[in-house]
Amino acid sequence: MTKNGLGYVGLPASGIGGWECPLAAVAFDEPGILARLLALDKPCFAVREGTRVGLSNEGNCVGPDRVAGSAPETLAWAPPLQAGQLGDDSFRKAHGTRFAYYAGAMANGIASEDMIIALGREGLLGSFGAAGLLPARVREAISRIQTELPEGPYAFNLIHSPNEPALEREGVELYLAHGVRCVEAAAYLDLTPQVVLYRVAGLEQSGGDGIEIKNRLIAKVSRKEVATKFMEPAPPRLLQPLLEQGRITEEQVRLAGQVPMADDITAEADSAGHTDNRPMLALLPSILALRDEIQEKYGYEEPVRVGAAGGIGTPTAALAAFIMGAAYVVTGSINQGCVESGASAHSKGLLAEADMADVMMAPAADMFEMGVKLQVLKRGTLFPMRAQKLYELYNQYESIDEIPVKEREKLEKQIFRNGLEEIWKSTATYFAERDPIQIERAASRPKRKMALIFRWYLGLSSNWSNEGTSGREMDYQIWCGPSMGAFNAWARGSHLEEVNGRRVADVAKQILTGAAFAYRVQNLATQGVRFPPNCLAYRPRKM
Repeated sequence: MTKNGLGYVGLPASGIGGWECPLAAVAFDEPGILARLLALDKPCFAVREGTRVGLSNEGNCVGPDRVAGSAPETLAWAPPLQAGQLGDDSFRKAHGTRFAYYAGAMANGIASEDMIIALGREGLLGSFGAAGLLPARVREAISRIQTELPEGPYAFNLIHSPNEPALEREGVELYLAHGVRCVEAAAYLDLTPQVVLYRVAGLEQSGGDGIEIKNRLIAKVSRKEVATKFMEPAPPRLLQPLLEQGRITEEQVRLAGQVPMADDITAEADSAGHTDNRPMLALLPSILALRDEIQEKYGYEEPVRVGAAGGIGTPTAALAAFIMGAAYVVTGSINQGCVESGASAHSKGLLAEADMADVMMAPAADMFEMGVKLQVLKRGTLFPMRAQKLYELYNQYESIDEIPVKEREKLEKQIFRNGLEEIWKSTATYFAERDPIQIERAASRPKRKMALIFRWYLGLSSNWSNEGTSGREMDYQIWCGPSMGAFNAWARGSHLEEVNGRRVADVAKQILTGAAFAYRVQNLATQGVRFPPNCLAYRPRKM
């Protein structure tokens, strides 16, 4: 082994043949070795010359019978592999992207128009964070994104809203009316008439026996039973009412039985926001196996693709997902900290300082009564602790009036900063525009009224975070998974360390380029090549 150069731990004379190329093309020093590893568009040869081992991007392997005397020997080689080659090519073709990667939706417009447009201009897919926004605001986003990206790629989020079905219905109606051709369905526990309508309304018979699927659906799931519903065709129990209402045709009902509900299933592991905290190593293989079973049963012309989300914030995490069979990878938390996200400067600053352990679970506003939780940042905010206190009170009492006076006074002073009756008036005004039936239900159900009051805090806390509301910093609800801490550690010392240096398309390309680099290093390492420490990992670099 040479100083600062490569080593080789294979058996003596275990090379794969000779090497034809000028010796000047071989790098034996550390900077040269790294440069050749980074030339991902070229093959990479590990060459032994005498006692030295180096790397080259030039030359050709020749058979052992052509190795003569002291000619250089090829010990190992790796083919070209660029970021755009990772993952499933059918994903890139279906969505019109350059990469098998997309930025997942973050609610309340955190995954903003600026973010989706910046990604789309670089051939990357992004999903606008429509969840939690009123239809008028989503309509504005559709108009701008379609103007800026008339040919795509882009997607819009559709979140399951069990307590506010009107919002889900209006979202689907907007997407159908404005020709939004790709939707990311999230937080679903079961199929709803709304998501089935979106999918089936886009089915048409094409030439011969083909089926044209105009409305593409990406379903984000973390449980096999939910994945099954999206991998199978739409069920008759939901199709028949839609047919009777005239929302779909008999032809579309027939075609619906021949295609899956979703084109893509995103296996969501330990992530920000709504999450079951599933480990990727267990979740992804189980969803892939399920896909294979269902494909064998139905024989779809195009099998459902399975991608991976949750915990992906570094190149090696992305590569691990691809190696396990993911057709594509999805990022979330790390995009929230980028320049183009809808989060406030204060929230982005906290995210940039986060470590992997600086997260915890807290009650979710949209599914509060069901006990559903989401993952948030705990560094620099008291939101998760205060939100958990509200949920404990909700479970303990049947109405606001049952809460002891001292406890109620503490809530009004520390969390709501106003009387609970005033909070209720504000809540009623809000739902009068958003979903009036919620107020009707609460009129005769005191516990429901208490839930809506508590949801006032849970809902506004994320808005305070996005808008940077002064004086409410300790109440900011910042969705965050452990990938944020991993990303920060990887970015340290590079142009991505500073918040203003984090641009969403650059982050995506850095991660994918790093994944391709890591694959090359591992490829050569399995053939016996030992690398200098500074050549083992890809560091972010300006492109």
